[in-house]
Amino acid sequence: MKFKVGLVGCGNIFPVHAQSLINIPNIEIRAVCDIKAERARRAARQYRCRAYTQYAQMLESETLDAVHILTPHYLHPSMSMQAMQKKINVLTEKPVSIDPRDAEKMIDASRRNKVALGVVFQNRYNPGSRLVKKYLDNGRLGKVKAARLVLAYHKPDAYYSRSDWKGTLSKEGGGVLIDQAIHFVDVLLWLIRDRPDYVEAHTARRLHSAIEVEDLAEGVIHFKKGAYICFYLINFYSYDADPEIEIDCQKGRAHIVKDSARIRLYNGTAVAAQPDPKDYIRYGKNHKDYWGFCHRVQIKEFYRALQQGRQPEIDGTEGLKTQKAVWAIYQSARTGKRIYL
Repeated sequence: MKFKVGLVGCGNIFPVHAQSLINIPNIEIRAVCDIKAERARRAARQYRCRAYTQYAQMLESETLDAVHILTPHYLHPSMSMQAMQKKINVLTEKPVSIDPRDAEKMIDASRRNKVALGVVFQNRYNPGSRLVKKYLDNGRLGKVKAARLVLAYHKPDAYYSRSDWKGTLSKEGGGVLIDQAIHFVDVLLWLIRDRPDYVEAHTARRLHSAIEVEDLAEGVIHFKKGAYICFYLINFYSYDADPEIEIDCQKGRAHIVKDSARIRLYNGTAVAAQPDPKDYIRYGKNHKDYWGFCHRVQIKEFYRALQQGRQPEIDGTEGLKTQKAVWAIYQSARTGKRIYL
């Protein structure tokens, strides 16, 4: 079966999806859409497909099996719903939504229309994440006691001034947490496999002058069985440092740095995982190193799920779990209170 695919949003993340798609058999890019006509035409020329500036027109004119939503955060729910109401499968970039209530409506639409809803969290497929997941699931690391996440990226004011939605509460929904660190919060929630109990957090705007959102977030996510995540996130560092995760367990410790990991067990065992250069493909000149290389892996899994008639591994429900934690962090920071999930 050949899947006919449309992509909406031809900005920075577009080449990552488009290049992934052309490197997967049985997929045909039929159409691209962007409100900037020249950007849409340029993408259409490169991938030999039709260009649209109106999303509704693309959905109406094309016979599509799936749509990739690569637009600003606030548009993810409405654009996903439009596609799913036409029985078109959806893969949306993170976050699934800004408000978790919108994500719940998206999940309901997916079920009602019997289509797939996938959410991009490609870092779950990194070799480091997979290794740590294996050692947690098989019990070799033992019970998780605590984890720490430190992220220090560089997003100057120019990063925000180039966009009409970045740095705005209504369109982006937040700053360093929802835009950059959400990937690593997601990885930790997936690894720990326990239901969050509550969050306590603080956010601030330290070194940016022209944005509405935070450039610092710190706090704790506490789980029902006693484990907790402490996190410190900034995007005003002098460069994009590799994000670091440490997970302290009963039988050893795991360290994830970017997409690699090492595990040291207290019995003397040491294992490590890192990317294989053969797994990389060319994503284009706008590809950012810290995005990693696993978009292709997740996109390939999404279409495998369609072929098998099931929801993808990272579906709307998985995306909602992470977004609920992010939403709670913002609510805690706003109110100064502990927020229970």
